[in-house]
Amino acid sequence: MNQSTYKLIVTLLVLVIVIGGGMLLYRNLGDNVDLGEAIPTETVSENAAPDVAFVDTDGNEVKLSDFRGKGVVLNFWASWCGPCKSEMPHFQEAFEEYSEDVHFVMVNMSTAFGDTRADAEAFLNEGGYTFPVYYDDKAECAYTYGVSAIPMTVFIDAEGNIVSYKTGAISAADLQRRILTIAD
Repeated sequence: MNQSTYKLIVTLLVLVIVIGGGMLLYRNLGDNVDLGEAIPTETVSENAAPDVAFVDTDGNEVKLSDFRGKGVVLNFWASWCGPCKSEMPHFQEAFEEYSEDVHFVMVNMSTAFGDTRADAEAFLNEGGYTFPVYYDDKAECAYTYGVSAIPMTVFIDAEGNIVSYKTGAISAADLQRRILTIAD
């Protein structure tokens, strides 16, 4: 096979992967979710958060639906991720301030994004983070929520509807503003 044929095949494969990833993200998150702003409450019911399972630090299966009744801050992260590391102090501060009103579900991408539990736990211990941490060992959460980049944070109301989400590191002010849209 000559070099130009090889380049053409590689280019086509990359194109197929990019289009497929976009379609997967669109299918999983739907076209009603605004990529930055909260959705008015009257349209939220159309945006039910998919119920996913992950495991806690003891290896027990936990479902997202277990947290209904309070708003949920669902964050996908990895210990090697610079933007994830930069936002962790904001999550710790928000957890300390809002944990009575909102569940914090910090999901480590232990499989889908090449992290390990040992690395995640070392990072958390070193930083003194006390928010609850869960693990997506089978990459089911990442797949279901169409996580193609981290960090990614999804804000879910008490009834289980996606209100907004943010891909990339979130500022302390933006995190607080979004938490207030889902807090009791």
